[in-house]
Amino acid sequence: MIGTLSARAYGVQMIDDWASLAGGSPAALATGAELIARWSEPHRRYHTLGHLAAVLEALDGLAGEAEDETAVRLAAWFHDAVYDGRPGWDEERSAQLAQARLPRCGVPARRVAEVARLVRLTAAHDRVEPGDRDGAVLCDADLSVLGTSGYDAYAAAVRREYAHVPDALFAEGRSQVLRRLLATPVLFRTGRARELWEERARANMTAELTALATPQPGGDQTP
Repeated sequence: MIGTLSARAYGVQMIDDWASLAGGSPAALATGAELIARWSEPHRRYHTLGHLAAVLEALDGLAGEAEDETAVRLAAWFHDAVYDGRPGWDEERSAQLAQARLPRCGVPARRVAEVARLVRLTAAHDRVEPGDRDGAVLCDADLSVLGTSGYDAYAAAVRREYAHVPDALFAEGRSQVLRRLLATPVLFRTGRARELWEERARANMTAELTALATPQPGGDQTP
């Protein structure tokens, strides 16, 4: 979707989507503009507006699975709003940003707390507790790229975000992540997400793991 629109037109569309969720007050519109600016930062390669749009689209496919769909969608907007490539730290700062901005938009305190909790969950998707429908839906949507035809582009973008890491070290770390994910009995927690993405996600990750184990011509070079 983002490739078919100019950056300006895409930003307008996204702010309209945000306003339909958070309202059209001056504070809400200012928060939406700030979020779009954050997701558009030049150092991002995968954690971009395109990723945000993909997560929101995945949530559309999981409609009815969450208890508080508004909280889940707000959490999607905030879950990588702060991104410096520091796992855990980024999610914590993003949750704090939600706690600071959402009250100004008129979001009730209980929902603000739920949004912040959900954002923190995305730091490690395996922390979702049984029965946590909102957490399951958000994490499933965040991981949905694993089971799509865009997987190769996603993997390449992740590599560019870690361009400072030598090939061998990146391959080792990335392989550990993939093996850990593949070892889980199920990747996705909702039945609908498993139906949509589970089988293809496992095939995609297995193929990437094989490619990472294959020596590349030219030796250990950082792209």
